[in-house]
Amino acid sequence: MKYKEYGIDKDQVIILLHGGGLSWWNYREVAEKLQNYYHVILPILDGHAGSDSDFTTIESNATEIVNFIDENLGGSVLLIGGLSLGGQILLEILSQRKNICQYALVESALIIPSKLMHFLIKPAFGSCYGLIQHEWFSKLQFKSLRMKQELFDDYFRDTCAITKPNLIAFLQANAMYAIKNSIASSSSEIYVFAGEMENRKIISSAHTIQKKLSVCFMKILPKMYHGEFSMNHAAEYANTVMKITSNN
Repeated sequence: MKYKEYGIDKDQVIILLHGGGLSWWNYREVAEKLQNYYHVILPILDGHAGSDSDFTTIESNATEIVNFIDENLGGSVLLIGGLSLGGQILLEILSQRKNICQYALVESALIIPSKLMHFLIKPAFGSCYGLIQHEWFSKLQFKSLRMKQELFDDYFRDTCAITKPNLIAFLQANAMYAIKNSIASSSSEIYVFAGEMENRKIISSAHTIQKKLSVCFMKILPKMYHGEFSMNHAAEYANTVMKITSNN
């Protein structure tokens, strides 16, 4: 797994895990706003543009990051954040190691498995994968995701670089992820966010995550769609991180 780093002269470490189909630039603006206060690390998840490995499972991505923290960061960090697929990987990290971070920020993570969606992904994306290479199609997809316009060049370049097997693999993993019971023993202070305008399963997932954890704060963000918090409201996201960690 490869990593981008900001503020490398700082001791307090924050790791931010991007969403499926995106890459490290998902959190670029957030990292730029936090780099004077923290050491910010942005992993490039397996199977995504710029990565050095194909995507296998959410669990294996989580294990890679746990191992990275053990080998390079003394076994724990200040905060880990994650969006969508990255949020699922974060939940898995918390399940694998109860004291991996002091704080966790989970955004728009789905934990309600759908066998139907898992089944439909391969034929749907297998047949339309070639369209991803066309800018007009990517513009339609980009518009539906409601990301700010400045991110389009990054989005188009990196979606074109994702192979069909990797795209199918991480979308199927996303559709079938279920939270592990072992997360209940996590010692992290966990914050869960979902947009008011998101798919109802994402909102239901946020409520379910909160119920499974002893120290969890959940907020539904007014008028926000999937991923908007970290991508379109970087200043607000960065301020939230600083507020959460202010007692450290």
